[in-house]
Amino acid sequence: MSDDQTFAALRHELDRWQSAGRTARFWLRDDDAVEVTDGLEKLLDATRRASVPLTLAVIPACTVEALATRLAPEDHVLVAVHGWSHQNHASPDEKKQELGSHRHADVVLAELRNGLDRLRRLYGPKLIPMLVPPWNRISAELVAPLPEQGFEVLSVFGSIKHYSPIRLLNTHVDVVNARGQRGERPHADLVRELVGELQARFAGERSPGGQAARQVRSTWGNEPIGILTHHLVHGASEREFLARLFGETADHPAMSWMSARDLVDS
Repeated sequence: MSDDQTFAALRHELDRWQSAGRTARFWLRDDDAVEVTDGLEKLLDATRRASVPLTLAVIPACTVEALATRLAPEDHVLVAVHGWSHQNHASPDEKKQELGSHRHADVVLAELRNGLDRLRRLYGPKLIPMLVPPWNRISAELVAPLPEQGFEVLSVFGSIKHYSPIRLLNTHVDVVNARGQRGERPHADLVRELVGELQARFAGERSPGGQAARQVRSTWGNEPIGILTHHLVHGASEREFLARLFGETADHPAMSWMSARDLVDS
């Protein structure tokens, strides 16, 4: 199947949104930034050319000043806090987790506060006080104290299913990872997931009931669709998919690429 045929379903769904007078909001998050690499340069170039805002989840303990210098002229880029050191503290029989219950909460929260402070010093106004947990996992006991550490928003993976004590801005489609697969995901699968996210929002699905539903809807309304990328492992397939996605959505009236800051402030 050609990419033109593959993306036909996305065009059709966006046309449906347009006919209904609705606009879908997309945002882009890329994880594991530490230093300037060829993969990062390609992503910066692609997003700049397409005028797609990009949020880079930077690992505070590992990042270098050269990255801050490189990102300074990139007006479309924001920086978020990607844990502290991206170190796994879970046992071998558990899923990887840095921000789990394996250490005292005060220790973990102090690391996160230090990470936020370090990135603020390095990246200045590019920093958004958003926490992106490594591997998209965080212990529930750590979520409520995040605002006290200076965080305003938390970003993990999956649709918002319940009220959170901190704002959530999640990702939903991972360009690189799927269950049992890493890299070179079929473009048709990725488009299918995107269309599924659009259809669910169009139908008003995935909302919890009762007071929690009202709180979630009053905060976000139409939950933005987050695309997750990992520039360090992108190959030709991932770059081709993103280029086509940016091209297909750039001028569609029912589609808006938004920055994380605008979404949080809205």
